[in-house]
Amino acid sequence: QLQASGGGLAQTGGSLRLSCAASGRTGSSYVMAWFRQAPGKEREFVAAISWRSSWRSSMTDYADSVKGRFSISRDNAKITVYLQMSSLKPEDTADYHCALDTAGNIISRNVGRYDYWGQGTQVTVSS
Repeated sequence: QLQASGGGLAQTGGSLRLSCAASGRTGSSYVMAWFRQAPGKEREFVAAISWRSSWRSSMTDYADSVKGRFSISRDNAKITVYLQMSSLKPEDTADYHCALDTAGNIISRNVGRYDYWGQGTQVTVSS
């Protein structure tokens, strides 16, 4: 089960931090990701981070639209992933969903790859 939090209202150029905590077993390697969905649009990939117990660091991937502005990180002890969003733009307004892929540590941007989804948390950026 995934529990997302941290959404809200921000002004253009502002910042927000999203959190997503996983409960239950995730295995020794997994990927956690953020997707977003704006009204009338398809759900799109935002960022992802992979974890493998034998690694000393994680792999990350970002959509081009957020690269350099958003940063994804994790706390393995808490099985929690964070999305630090900076330099926010009105086009970042969407419902943000966290997702978990327990099948391995290869990051995918495909919605269908992810086994578990959290409830959405709304992010609204005013101009």
